Amino acid sequence: MSIQTFASLGVPAKLVQALTNNGIESPFPIQIDTLPDTLSGRDVLGRGKTGSGKTLAFSIPLVARLGTTLAGGSRRAGRPLGLILAPTRELATQILSTIEPLAAAYNLTAMTIFGGVSQNKQVAQLKAGVDIVIATPGRLEDLMKQKHVLLDAIEITILDEADHMADLGFLPGVTRILSATPTDGQRLLFSATLDNGVDKLVSRFLQNEVLHSVDEAHSPVVQMTHHVFETPSVESKRQLVEALASGTGRRILFMRTKHHAKKLAKALCEAGIPAVDLHGNLSQPARDRNLAAFSDGTVNVLVATDVAARGVHVDNVELVIHVDPPMEHKAYLHRSGRTARAGNEGDVVTICLPTQKKDLAQLLRKAAITVTPTPVTTSSPEVLALVGEVAAKVAYVPRVEHKGGGQSNGANAQRKRAARDSRDRSGRPEVKAAGNRAEARGSHKAGSAQGIDRSGSRRANAGRSEYPGAARGAGGNRRAARPQGR
Repeated sequence: MSIQTFASLGVPAKLVQALTNNGIESPFPIQIDTLPDTLSGRDVLGRGKTGSGKTLAFSIPLVARLGTTLAGGSRRAGRPLGLILAPTRELATQILSTIEPLAAAYNLTAMTIFGGVSQNKQVAQLKAGVDIVIATPGRLEDLMKQKHVLLDAIEITILDEADHMADLGFLPGVTRILSATPTDGQRLLFSATLDNGVDKLVSRFLQNEVLHSVDEAHSPVVQMTHHVFETPSVESKRQLVEALASGTGRRILFMRTKHHAKKLAKALCEAGIPAVDLHGNLSQPARDRNLAAFSDGTVNVLVATDVAARGVHVDNVELVIHVDPPMEHKAYLHRSGRTARAGNEGDVVTICLPTQKKDLAQLLRKAAITVTPTPVTTSSPEVLALVGEVAAKVAYVPRVEHKGGGQSNGANAQRKRAARDSRDRSGRPEVKAAGNRAEARGSHKAGSAQGIDRSGSRRANAGRSEYPGAARGAGGNRRAARPQGR
């Protein structure tokens, strides 16, 4: 049996070189199966377990076709040629990072569109003209309604994690978006599972589609080792979680609620274990900063809700911990899939209280996971083996409230300093021209505006991290705590 390469599968030489430059030399099974059909323009359904290489499987044909057979014509404002729909902001960002090096080979441009941030920059990018848009359905529909983007020039439409979009209730919006794209365009649908109403999208929008499935639905990753650690009480659970989080390698701790994710991240920080949180109550900049801190190694612990169960790809996550077991088996598989990616090994721990045994057993059975629960303490050999080398404790520095009095160089600040200097010299306030009420009113407004600036400065300082280079994920950036969606 001959060894398949990207070139032998029909990938253009420019993209082969771009892949090589990024350290990608051999295709994964889902890429081997799908590329001949996707590169030829067929509609394709691709199913592969998490971490199997689906993003490259659709990114390669998208760029290859837009850069070669579908190339032509000038870039038009607000009329992209390629569209990728994803359920979360994090996944959209990850897809962009995969596509950009490939798109550069053909001078194609790509951008993300999602909520939680101002639309102004997105609108400006669209007006300048962009070839590929990676979007979450909600914000994309908003911009469509405002006529900032039209989908009548779309050549290729891709749905990633379609089953998850169905879980989140996005299908009506996805249906409207797909209806706005040309009926003769190519459509690709990739997911770990193909259920939850996804078949309705397939029957309506895909034509003569080809199904490629490189594994069974819900199949676990063979390089992943699963553990169930039983602990008798809430306090012993707290101690166990702290122990498992104390190692030197990267680990993701999953919680069921946003509040508990934030609370646990703060508790770990106070215990000397730098941690950041990731959940829907954080603003998009805060989410980006926290994920960047975890990705670049500033912190090794990420405490997250299911918002991080899909789309968050960070290399070398050695341990996933279900601090709170999820509600259903697919969430378990997707959470667990943050480790043991791209052929690497990883461990998954589920912590189980006595009242959770029955529900957890049913969940694991549905997920086709066979594991024997083990009663443990923080000193059990099974726990110590997963902790590995313990990281040095880092002193927790509580957030300091700043009371203003900084050295702003704004016009208002300069006027106020000049007034203070005048008082210091004369012993009385600087006298303005009598009867200039308009100026007095303007001065009052300026002072009010400056007060707002000082308040904003305090809010900005509140978001600074206790640890160099990391966003303060646990401790209470009030602006970041406003609900922003998933």
